[in-house]
Amino acid sequence: MLNGGCLCGDIRYDAGARAMHQSACHCSMCRRASGAPFVAWFSVPRANLRWLQGRPSSYASSEHGTRSFCPRCGTQLMFEDDRSPDEVDLTTCSLDEPDRFPPQSHIYTATQVGWVKLDDGLPRFSASSRSD
Repeated sequence: MLNGGCLCGDIRYDAGARAMHQSACHCSMCRRASGAPFVAWFSVPRANLRWLQGRPSSYASSEHGTRSFCPRCGTQLMFEDDRSPDEVDLTTCSLDEPDRFPPQSHIYTATQVGWVKLDDGLPRFSASSRSD
């Protein structure tokens, strides 16, 4: 199962059993939202996501995107894209067992920070792997 939650424990979720689109995103919005050089994400069908405890707060981070986070500790949890209404993206490291779902690609590498040197052999996409 894909179970996870925030740092403080106020929010817990179950995302079913199937992860898709496992990637490390290097876009400027993910970097700013997390304060990190990139963020690992995976997608699940929207119908599979259940909030078991608590509810995240959310905000529109772009014309088509909404980000959700724990209102108490700030853990970034979810990204929703209006262009993919049947799925949601969850932060891989909010999982209880993130090692089970490593990134399978790097996306938005055209905007990655210059001091990040990728040598893991994963495919790289200048934008989203879904549109490149």
